[in-house]
Amino acid sequence: MTLTPLSAISPIDGRYRRTTADLAAYFSEYALIKYRVFVEIEYFIALAQHPLPQLQNFDKNLEEKLRDIYKNFSEADAQSIKDIEKVTNHDVKAVEYFIKQKFDELGLQAYKEFIHFGLTSQDINNTAIPYSFKLALNEVYYPAIEELVAMLKKYAGDWEQVPMLAHTHGQPASPTRLGKEIQVFVERLENQLTLLKQVPTSAKFGGATGNFNAHNVAYPAIEWKAFGNHFVNNILGLNRSQYTTQIEHYDNFAAQCDALKRINNILIDLDRDMWTYISMNYFKQQIKAGEVGSSAMPHKVNPIDFENSEGNLGIANALFEHLAAKLPISRLQRDLTDSTVLRNIGVPVAHTLIAIKSTVKGLGKLLLNESALDAHLEANWAVVAEAIQTILRREGYPNPYEALKELTRTNTAVNAQTIAEFVDTLNVSDSVKEEIKQISPSNYTGI
Repeated sequence: MTLTPLSAISPIDGRYRRTTADLAAYFSEYALIKYRVFVEIEYFIALAQHPLPQLQNFDKNLEEKLRDIYKNFSEADAQSIKDIEKVTNHDVKAVEYFIKQKFDELGLQAYKEFIHFGLTSQDINNTAIPYSFKLALNEVYYPAIEELVAMLKKYAGDWEQVPMLAHTHGQPASPTRLGKEIQVFVERLENQLTLLKQVPTSAKFGGATGNFNAHNVAYPAIEWKAFGNHFVNNILGLNRSQYTTQIEHYDNFAAQCDALKRINNILIDLDRDMWTYISMNYFKQQIKAGEVGSSAMPHKVNPIDFENSEGNLGIANALFEHLAAKLPISRLQRDLTDSTVLRNIGVPVAHTLIAIKSTVKGLGKLLLNESALDAHLEANWAVVAEAIQTILRREGYPNPYEALKELTRTNTAVNAQTIAEFVDTLNVSDSVKEEIKQISPSNYTGI
């Protein structure tokens, strides 16, 4: 069966292909091969610019022709490398042989043995993968999550003065403002995005066991550590880990996964709150012609976007958690488990992207139903008891908490009239009574 969105095993490449298609440029097998070629080419150019004695005569005008190998990299090129891999049974060696073929075509046979010079496969993988991961965050993830934050900011402003009954433990509590409750999520997301952006995108580059053994034995006069730092930090724009085994230790990558998971947890919290507000009729949802909410109940308009988001965030977090827990652990100087796991890096990012776009879609459907919010406030006058007893404390009134508890902690309805009648019985000045009577569930919303 040909691989299509209908035959794909994963919904990432099936049902949600349109949503996740942009990530293929960073996390597909094609992308991994392309970024390996990118690192190999830039490494050779860096060696030639150093230069090594054998590369002193390399024509600098050919550098752009070499860069064209990865700039114009096609699916056919990737397939050529996969065909070579069928013989080598080694994916990075296949990349090396592919580039050597390109050198032959450019008449650069004399320089071929300086492709992949002194390196091990992980010098390529542990730079190519962080490089593509960084690009994916910058070019796909951040724009998506920032669109969501911008939408929340707009709602926070639009609804800044909309009073709303709060609920703590699922029970009516001191009123709040809808805009402020949305702003809570804005602050949380912005703070965690700031922390995520502060984590360096780390890379390993230093030979078979991280010591530049092969480089140093061939050219002991060259400061290879300085060269490696320059190549990784300045040319690739990553952060070279100084002391490694054969592989990157992944501690900073784990921190990135943990940060992404925390952001996703905030989104789950947002999804559940929005779902609950819809169930409370605080929001209605825009109806799209032709859509069906239920196969059996024609009246239904379900909050499916928030549910879809929550489900995808759960899958993403399970994978982020595994990546963060597993990747920093490797036997001695290296085992292969990191490579096996790291190939899945795009999967939690894809589920996260699906979730973000679902949440944005859900937020875009919201229609504020102020009459429901007002009715809920009016039905819960007992929540002003906190305000009354606090003013009575200020006035030195005896046992104010207990007095309000006796009034409100019953199964009898408490409304504006019962509150007013209670206030008239208080032994306080008329001005204080009038001050208390001005308080209502709709205006007792704090600052």
